[in-house]
Amino acid sequence: MSETPPNTLQYRFDGPQEAPVLILAPSLGTTWHMWDRQVPELAQQWRVFRFDLPGHGGAPAYPAGSVSDLAGRLLATLDALGVQRFGYAGCAFGGAVGVELALRHPERVASLALIAASPRFGTADEFRQRGVIVRTNGLDPIARSSPDRWFTSGFAAAQPAITEWAVQMVRTTDPGCYIASCEALAAFDVRAEIGAIGVPTLVLVGSDDQVTGPAEARTLVAGIPDARLAVVPGASHLVPVEQPAAVTDLLVRHFSTAWQPAYDSGTGHTVVPGIPVRAVPAVSQQPPQPVAIAEIAPAPVPEPVQVMGRPDPYDAGLKVRREVLGDAHVDRELSQADDFSGDFQELVTRYAWGEVWDRPGLDRRARSCVTLTALVAGGHFDELGFHVRAALRNGLTPDEIREVLLQIAVYCGIPAANSAFKVAQQVIREETTPTE
Repeated sequence: MSETPPNTLQYRFDGPQEAPVLILAPSLGTTWHMWDRQVPELAQQWRVFRFDLPGHGGAPAYPAGSVSDLAGRLLATLDALGVQRFGYAGCAFGGAVGVELALRHPERVASLALIAASPRFGTADEFRQRGVIVRTNGLDPIARSSPDRWFTSGFAAAQPAITEWAVQMVRTTDPGCYIASCEALAAFDVRAEIGAIGVPTLVLVGSDDQVTGPAEARTLVAGIPDARLAVVPGASHLVPVEQPAAVTDLLVRHFSTAWQPAYDSGTGHTVVPGIPVRAVPAVSQQPPQPVAIAEIAPAPVPEPVQVMGRPDPYDAGLKVRREVLGDAHVDRELSQADDFSGDFQELVTRYAWGEVWDRPGLDRRARSCVTLTALVAGGHFDELGFHVRAALRNGLTPDEIREVLLQIAVYCGIPAANSAFKVAQQVIREETTPTE
């Protein structure tokens, strides 16, 4: 077990101390115990390293604000242990960390397995709304719905003890760390970069995964130069739990045969001991269907425009606008712009969002409070709804929004506040009602 200062992670080792290190990384809402069924066999050949996400499994609740932040904490933990080079298998959120390591620190990763992973997990709006639900209702609604996302219905019915274990795993997670992880996944998008992954990669997915299924897996295989696909039948999102024997066998085959040699001594990296290879039959697989390049190609980046000697704030403004208002709203507004209104949309993005909302003087919670007040004072109830939604995304709770509206009632008048309460009540009901 481990000591865990804020910049490192709670971890454990299994297997021979002299063996090469193989990391098993968890999914959001799970603990290292999701890998319990894989460890006995993997630990015969590797020194298996498992870790818990912040606030998960009793780990200290130091939220990680991004996937790169978590990858940095993992490397700091490994550096303190003297581990320089390793194999890495990660499920879902853990897979995102693996992609980050392979892209930013390729010299550390000998071989990679991405399980139930994707270069982009759903949409940013989905994860930010999940954070709103947790902030308002706690983790219980997410915990109760987890088995539906993680397991096939047949497995959940046949394994009630494992189903209850999954619910309790989520229920006992620190809410703040869970919300931070949702924000990290909302911002994660490496579709334009996965072609730079240079290590042998196994992409493994359950055939019935409705969260990050075979389509997302094929996107990874199409983009990563040295990748192969394995689809496990009869499994959903937490495929290592649902089909442990199949996953164990696939991992043993992959890491036994696709461990990239370390760089030579001239680079300063230590060569790890050789991997004992057992005889295994070839893995049979269907070649992945080609994915249209347009789905994963980066959008053309315009040349930055200089405004008064400074970088053009448009790109920063568009990023902030999407984070605050949501992709769906911004896409709708921009798609409706034409020759008449396009300049106005550009002005709003560049100056309202790129200049003012992106200033460091106030945090986004405070800016939402000011914005709600100004909209009600000006009678702009047609825009109040999506700024109530933005306030929830920015971290205000429904109780705090109510207090803002009560304060508004004193200074802007009862009729204005009455209209504002009706708008806010409807939005809060929509945003904080857990989806079944």
